[in-house]
Amino acid sequence: MRLKYLFIVLFIYQISLSNEYQDVSDNEFAEFEEFDVEDDLTSEQSDDQLNPTQSSEETPPSKIKPDEDEEDVVVDDDDSEFEHFQDVEEFEGFEGKDETVDAEPQITIAKVPINFRQNWDSYYLEILMMSGLIVYFINFATGKSKNSRIANTWFNTHKQLLEENFSLVGDDSVADRNETTGLVKESENVFTLWCSGRTCCEGMLVELKLIKRQDLLAILAGMMRPTTDQLHVTIRMNKEDMDSFVFCLASKKTASNLARDMADLSVYCPERKSGDKYNVPASFNVMSEISEATSAILDHKVTSVINKYPEYIDYIHISDQYSGAKQTDDGGALKLPETEKVILFGFNLPLKGMPLEEACSKITPLMNMVFYCIDKIKRIRLSKEAKSKAEKNRQKVEEAFLKSTHAARAEAAAARREEKRRLEKEKIMAEEDPERQRRWELREEKRQAKKRGPKMKQLKVKAL
Repeated sequence: MRLKYLFIVLFIYQISLSNEYQDVSDNEFAEFEEFDVEDDLTSEQSDDQLNPTQSSEETPPSKIKPDEDEEDVVVDDDDSEFEHFQDVEEFEGFEGKDETVDAEPQITIAKVPINFRQNWDSYYLEILMMSGLIVYFINFATGKSKNSRIANTWFNTHKQLLEENFSLVGDDSVADRNETTGLVKESENVFTLWCSGRTCCEGMLVELKLIKRQDLLAILAGMMRPTTDQLHVTIRMNKEDMDSFVFCLASKKTASNLARDMADLSVYCPERKSGDKYNVPASFNVMSEISEATSAILDHKVTSVINKYPEYIDYIHISDQYSGAKQTDDGGALKLPETEKVILFGFNLPLKGMPLEEACSKITPLMNMVFYCIDKIKRIRLSKEAKSKAEKNRQKVEEAFLKSTHAARAEAAAARREEKRRLEKEKIMAEEDPERQRRWELREEKRQAKKRGPKMKQLKVKAL
């Protein structure tokens, strides 16, 4: 009986297989439809894998299970692009992390106590700079006030003497003049005083050139190279009240500097002689153009003052050819510098080791010598031989200067002539007169031809 049923089942199964093959053979696209069905099944499975919750919610569990009679469909999902999401090693270390956003961190500033008393070594440079500035400003204030006191003390000591020799002491036209003293403050260490209203001279300029006590660097430099406070007196004489001569008496160091820098001394007094020959200390040098003038200036009164105060006298310079310091060759001067007749005195102020009033009073005999020399120079009259010698010396200097500047003056004259011709040509060409332009061109050609031609001298021979 069982065999009977088995044959029936096999027969039915054979019939069903024959029907399937028959459908495939009748339908030409049946094999492609089979692949479409497989693709649909694959896509449905992938969607189920991506959205497992949705597929489980939409499809009831009873419908997910396949029928016992239907064949199981196996889908190969090895090549799925989302397979790496299921890899446990891909997201290693992220299983227990919380993805919630952390709160904003709070910044706390540590309160470090500032203790300067224990850390002065960290500010040694700043302390040094501040100390230097404080010392500099203190020195500036004290040096400035001391220089002002020296200048005022000197003026008050000699004010009566100046007023006796000049009708005007101090320049009233200066706006920033110190009304109490009459001194003009040129800088913190230079004070000037102008005096006028005296016969035989145009005026006298007094300059107090003091040490730069307000400058700390100058004070430090003075320790290595000491300097002194000086008083310079310049008297401008009238041209008719002074003869022609050049004379200078100075200390050895100052004499060498003056002979090198001053134009009149370097030209007219190149020789320096010791002061022993003129009854003055040997520490002085005498430079003189005319010996007659030297003996007239260094009389008994002048030499006695020089011998009594040799440390206070720096130089005495008397010249009718004074033009200041030498001019450099780069200037290209085509004429001699202007000269004037002056008397120059340089005195050292003895301010060390004594009060200001006493130190300034030491200069009073020297100021009396200044006024004596002014009157003495006015009375000096050279002999004819001395005057002729002085004139020859000045003529030689002028000829030497003209000879040295001949080429430069010739070039300057040629440049002036060319400029004159250029202006004339521009004027002729600007006019609308061709005939005049033609005549000017012919005249210019003749001049150029004559200039290029050989130079010949014309000799006149008298007939017998």
